[in-house]
Amino acid sequence: MNSWTAYSDGSALPNPGRMGLGAVITAPDGTRHTLSQLAREVGCNNEAELRALMATLLAMKSQGADSLVVHCDNSIVVEQITNTQARPIARLAPLFDEVRALFASFAEARLVWIPGHRNGEADGLARAALGMAPRAAVKKLRKRR
Repeated sequence: MNSWTAYSDGSALPNPGRMGLGAVITAPDGTRHTLSQLAREVGCNNEAELRALMATLLAMKSQGADSLVVHCDNSIVVEQITNTQARPIARLAPLFDEVRALFASFAEARLVWIPGHRNGEADGLARAALGMAPRAAVKKLRKRR
């Protein structure tokens, strides 16, 4: 099975506040799709991440994906989705359940944590949905000898 890949991110402005959802989805043939939308609800950054993940999974399902790897830079979301022993967050429990059910609806699906600096394009799409500019790239400093 050829896997689809996705990078998903959500932003809340302020936190809590309006939520922007962003994703970059790549089909097995290399075709790229982007998602940048404003959520109807108001919520915190973790809810924005969950809603972005949900929108990403729904977009992939509508495009016929059956095997996928999704990257997310929110360690709380990844922990709650992938670790059955994680202590639940009561306020967000129904959303976590929805996302878990969506993951289970694919033949093969994995959620992988990545550091934020590797999720810049999805972050930029989430911020664009809120009318914000992308974050400035962090430059690595070279050591002087």
